[in-house]
Parts: sequence; C-alpha cells; structure tokens
Amino acid sequence: MAKPREPYRNVIVESYRESGSGLHGDVHIRPVASEGFPSGTRVECSKSLMRDFPVGTRFRIKAKLTDREGGGEFLYSYHGWKFEVVP
Repeated sequence: MAKPREPYRNVIVESYRESGSGLHGDVHIRPVASEGFPSGTRVECSKSLMRDFPVGTRFRIKAKLTDREGGGEFLYSYHGWKFEVVP
C-alpha cells in the first residue's frame, strides 16, 4: 500500500556498511538522525550512491515516505533524479 498523499521533500541521507543483513550487498543508505526518521529507515534510491562514493558519504536527495504491502515504511527516491553530495 503506497502513500500517494505523502509529499516529496529534501532529505539528507548517508551510506553505511551492514554485513549479513539479508539485503542486496553490504552498503546501504539511511537518513541521518537530524532528518526526523528512525535510524533503521531504509532508503530506495540510485545504486550509484552506494557504488560510486566512499561509505559514510552524505547526500541530499528528494524522497518521500512510503511502504509496501506486508513490509514496513521506507524512503523512496527515483533512481534517475539528481542528488547533491553534502559535506
């Protein structure tokens, strides 16, 4: 069940390493603590954020909170959208 009324907004996220999580690969993206989302919130976005930058890099992306039937909430950002590296 998606959340069609949830707005897209700018969110600062960071890459991190999590081995053995059962997800695709060891590098994932999560929102930084100051963004108001639980630290365990997953982010679906361009794989280049995980592949082309060192772990720990922060990015500003355009994302919205959504969910999947039978799953929890996550942040979604279209993979083709531009992003900004944040110092």
